[in-house]
Amino acid sequence: MTPRSADPELACDIFCAVVDNFGDIGVCWRLARQLHAEHGWRVRLYVDDLKVFHALCPEVDATLERQVAMGVTIEHWREPSHAGDTLAIPDVVIEAFACELPHAYIAAMARRDAKPVWINLEYLSGEDWVADFHMRPSPHPRYPLDKSFFFPGLGEGTGGVLKERDLDTRREQFDADAWWRERIGIERPGGGETVVSLFAYENPAVDALLAQWRDGDEPVVVLVPEGRISGALARFFGMPKFAAGMSSRAGALRAHALGFVEQPRFDELLWAADINFVRGEDSFVRAQWAQKPFVWHIYPQADDAHLPKLDAALAHCTRTLDPSARDAVARFWHAWNGAGVPDWADFWRHRPKLESCAARWAKELADVGDLAGNLVAHVASRLVR
Repeated sequence: MTPRSADPELACDIFCAVVDNFGDIGVCWRLARQLHAEHGWRVRLYVDDLKVFHALCPEVDATLERQVAMGVTIEHWREPSHAGDTLAIPDVVIEAFACELPHAYIAAMARRDAKPVWINLEYLSGEDWVADFHMRPSPHPRYPLDKSFFFPGLGEGTGGVLKERDLDTRREQFDADAWWRERIGIERPGGGETVVSLFAYENPAVDALLAQWRDGDEPVVVLVPEGRISGALARFFGMPKFAAGMSSRAGALRAHALGFVEQPRFDELLWAADINFVRGEDSFVRAQWAQKPFVWHIYPQADDAHLPKLDAALAHCTRTLDPSARDAVARFWHAWNGAGVPDWADFWRHRPKLESCAARWAKELADVGDLAGNLVAHVASRLVR
């Protein structure tokens, strides 16, 4: 069997089950768009919750069984309908985050003369063991099919993370003044104010942090996309709600509520801030490409299984910091994730170092290669004539 290069007309199915929040569909939607736009693949994206998808991409109609958005065919995945017997099985099948393909679909994959390249796209982790398991094959116990595990990661030997080819150019051309007038309705804050974007899960530490900003010596402007943390802002300011378009002020703190930020414009929010609080996987990746200091609220798991992932990410992102700054970042990240009370003054006194580190880290991460490009190369290596 002779390997051949990836055909630009390759067909690909991506299956995504929306488990919670926007993380899974956020990653799958970015990947689908990039495979189509940059690599010329014909992509079908199967999603089981179109209402959540609509929030990320308003042009998606949650009432339609099949539609096309940004060149990607979107199917409402309802097992057993569209399970495989009535579909043409493509060249590449991506099972995102172990969402379990329908049995009939797997059987149809096995009947295909040229077996598809079957990939299980895993969750992102910066842990060292990821490189050892990246791209390992796993034979199906019943059918003549091999599934390979594709691990996004932060280091060499992993799949990297998603990054569009034009992202740096768009960041460099971003007009922050125009963004503030359009999205917030005010002039861009002056250099003496620290702008924070605050995107997080429910978090007991938020009250302490808001109080520190309120009582601090330097003015802080907080941008809060409407979501799971909005209730905490409302309680802090003594308001019945903190919804899109609303603002409030207390002491040195000024806060503005934004509507839910659709995915194509989320990067702009990160570029408009001086520091970004992000949550989950997708916004964590985008914060790194923004080349700004950031704080990660990792998705909490039972028995604190998420903490090794948090520490692994810290080790990568803060590698070039001096010990004092690195320890301050670690303390703050851990406090934001439930271990103690965040100390803003201790953390933000290292701002110049954090800004330099963020720019260096983005360049290091780019050297790993982007996830879509690495995945395309992996598929090319597995295709045979």
